[in-house]
Amino acid sequence: FIINASQPANDKIFDVAAFEKFLQDRIKVEGRVNNLGDNITISSTGDGKIEIISHNDLSGRYLKYLTKKFLKKQQLRDWLRVVATSKGVYELKFFNVVNDEADEDE
Repeated sequence: FIINASQPANDKIFDVAAFEKFLQDRIKVEGRVNNLGDNITISSTGDGKIEIISHNDLSGRYLKYLTKKFLKKQQLRDWLRVVATSKGVYELKFFNVVNDEADEDE
């Protein structure tokens, strides 16, 4: 799985290292936290992407859930959302803010 957080990381509002540590602390293996062992490896590449390699069953929805939980904890949930761009690839995108005032004038 790949979680791409390069867009908010480039804007300096998202800490990729803290998110990587959060994932390492929170991912459950066999019902236990901090039980990653050799089954799951989490690494970050330089451009704001986090790569999760799993040798056993790991749900993409679980990773999306943990990502949303981290955003809520950092109070970024109002500005960022998690979007699945392809199978096994998730991306953090900004919400599109539409200018409603222009619509009211017409």
